[in-house]
Amino acid sequence: MTLKNISEKQGKVLGWCQNPISREKYSVIICDGAVRSGKTVCMVISFVHWAMRFYNGSIFGICGKTVQSAERNIITPIFEMSDITEYYSLSYTRSTKLLTVAGKEHTNSFYIFGGKDESSYMLIQGITLSGVLFDEVALMPRSFVEQAIARTVSVEDSKLWFNCNPESPNHWFYNEWIKKKQPDTLHLHFLMSDNPIMTKKAIEKAERRFAGVFYDRYIKGLWVLAEGLVYPMFNEKEHVVREVPEAGRYFISIDYGTLNPCSMGLWCLNGKQAVRIAEYYHSGRDTQKQLTDEEYYQALEKLAGERYIEYVVVDPSAASFITCIQKHRKFRVRKAKNEVVNGIRVTTTMLQNKNILFHESCRNTIKEFGLYRWDDKATEDRVIKENDHCLVGNSIVHTPKGDFEIKELVGKTGKIYCYNESDKALTVSDFFHVRKTQESVQVYEIELENGTKIKATAEHPFLTETGWKMLKELSENDRIVCIGGFANGNNLSGK
Repeated sequence: MTLKNISEKQGKVLGWCQNPISREKYSVIICDGAVRSGKTVCMVISFVHWAMRFYNGSIFGICGKTVQSAERNIITPIFEMSDITEYYSLSYTRSTKLLTVAGKEHTNSFYIFGGKDESSYMLIQGITLSGVLFDEVALMPRSFVEQAIARTVSVEDSKLWFNCNPESPNHWFYNEWIKKKQPDTLHLHFLMSDNPIMTKKAIEKAERRFAGVFYDRYIKGLWVLAEGLVYPMFNEKEHVVREVPEAGRYFISIDYGTLNPCSMGLWCLNGKQAVRIAEYYHSGRDTQKQLTDEEYYQALEKLAGERYIEYVVVDPSAASFITCIQKHRKFRVRKAKNEVVNGIRVTTTMLQNKNILFHESCRNTIKEFGLYRWDDKATEDRVIKENDHCLVGNSIVHTPKGDFEIKELVGKTGKIYCYNESDKALTVSDFFHVRKTQESVQVYEIELENGTKIKATAEHPFLTETGWKMLKELSENDRIVCIGGFANGNNLSGK
């Protein structure tokens, strides 16, 4: 890879840290804007040349959302960048996450770090860095970024390099680093037209891939709020069909719920188009009847009929139901990816390009498109839906590593103690995608006979001896299944 033609903005990125005047004036560079705008490649080249010209025997940091994303976006491409490899020899040790760059007189070390959640800041403590390159900084938690910055303060001429695609205008990085316009910061805003390799045809192709808020951010490069309907491009005239494909590959997707709806969709994939041709839907809240995993499994078999189902894709949090499906040995299970915003982006693109359609019989799914809205009061992209429910942030949950408040687990993954309805016993399962779902919402407190107090919204479900009930449906005669006594070998129940 060689930069044969460069745009004016790319030239500024490549030259700012080599020019004595701008190098003295700026200690930070920020490149934000549209996808495929050519900002990352010129930042990497500029970062390495700056480090190798002015430092020897020093340590630098390269940070991505994860180590794997940094390796994919920076480390692998860097070995193909002749603008670097013609001047330096490179070696990368995956086990230590260390890139070593050696020139005729200078050799420096570049450690790779991943900032995937709030606990990641601990991985970067105790090291002194002469400079840091943050790739997709808007995807990293603030604590991680600030810890990495703190690692550079003792180096007099250290510099910081940030690149990202826009997020919400409420995002901390936008407010603290872009809006404040510090005099020592060089801010360059990129569009696709700033990338010489993006032809008019390529730009038009990219424009067709995004819609709504993602079009404004990824194509226009704007820091805009996600507000209104999540899927404003959904239109029954365009996305709802009367005919079912005669043939194709079949899959079933399952959004598992107890009190909340359980929705199963039968999909027919025919070429590049997927059609939801039938569905099963049951709401424990609306019917006041909770079904067992076996009853849901029978519904799954009925939905599949005589068709060969390649995979059943299930919400990974539905551990007992997944076990039930696997026990019958008829369907292969794949766990769904619970990356909400990325899933919305993919769905938005597929709706925009009419890659997914819905048979007119799937009325519950069609109705759902009108229920999902963006939370315009949130500091990050968050979806709210009718009947959303939650516990308060300081609610205690029990894990093999100890007790934690829910808010301490935001952005993390791990193991948690829970109750297996099928086995009626305490078990350990995975937790993930912990997030704040609502703000400024009315909450209620219930107190159990054992003294435990729980605060939650009115719609939050609780497992009682007679099945799942929402908080607002509980009475003094209900007994709630608790696991708070597991440390003493007790499965407590209380009124």
